[in-house]
Amino acid sequence: MAPPARPVWTGQIRLALVALPVKLYSALDSKEKISFNQIHEPSKQRIRYEKVAPGVGAVSNDEIVKGYEYTKGRYVLFSDEEFDALRVDSKKTLDMIQFAPADSIDPIYFDKPYYALPDGKMADEPYRVVCEALKKTKTVGLGQITMRGRSYIAAVKPYEGGLSVETVHYAQELRKANAFFDEIPGGKLDKDLIDLAEELINRKKAKFDPNKFEDEYAIAIERLVKKKIERHGELVLEDQEMPSNDYGDNVVSLVDALKKSLAKKTKIVGEEEEETPAPKRRAAAERTKTPRAKAPAKAPAKKRAKK
Repeated sequence: MAPPARPVWTGQIRLALVALPVKLYSALDSKEKISFNQIHEPSKQRIRYEKVAPGVGAVSNDEIVKGYEYTKGRYVLFSDEEFDALRVDSKKTLDMIQFAPADSIDPIYFDKPYYALPDGKMADEPYRVVCEALKKTKTVGLGQITMRGRSYIAAVKPYEGGLSVETVHYAQELRKANAFFDEIPGGKLDKDLIDLAEELINRKKAKFDPNKFEDEYAIAIERLVKKKIERHGELVLEDQEMPSNDYGDNVVSLVDALKKSLAKKTKIVGEEEEETPAPKRRAAAERTKTPRAKAPAKAPAKKRAKK
């Protein structure tokens, strides 16, 4: 499949004196997602948004500047030229100034992924060299990149047969976890419970395969849109989500739940063999029963003679 026609960024990835011309393409595909417009129901006209100023009315884009509210109702204004003057030379370069072990960056810091492709024939060899070097050292190249007027931390990683660039959150962008988790009670845990949970996890352990997961909400939306079109816009309410079960007081203990999950395939050490399920018992009983003699078929009723 050919990459999209327009890259989101064109520039160079630099490793010391080695300059690697690349084009970045978003790795996320949003074209399949259904989007909606706001409609004025009585007239069936699409809602349009106008930029207005109180007491003035609608204004054109060339009359609009950016403003920072430094105190309530008071702004300092900035022109586009002032922002252009802030752009640094590195806006078209990504200098890899640090290399970190691939497993040393917490996944919570990663944001948006992009595919980096070599830009021109002369870029092919340095591209492959950098890709192979990162792969062999099991490292990620870190630097900064400017896109859409903003500066980001960027991680250059070998991926599949090429390079990916992933934007990384700054430290101040993430909320401190301890503000959320500090109130979770501590204390010693039951080792048997941990062992049971670990056994259950190990049974389900497998390499991550995103194809095993589907966006159920998106699928439901597509189904609803199709039905709406087929029914010429009439109300569709029969596919309501089933309410969650109300278990009331009938909640099994954690240890019982873990044991039952494990016992589905294998007997747990120290536990009695589970009783054969009722359907299997009935099937076994049916096989051991002496077959009954078939009752003689009833003779067909004689037709009445017509008078």
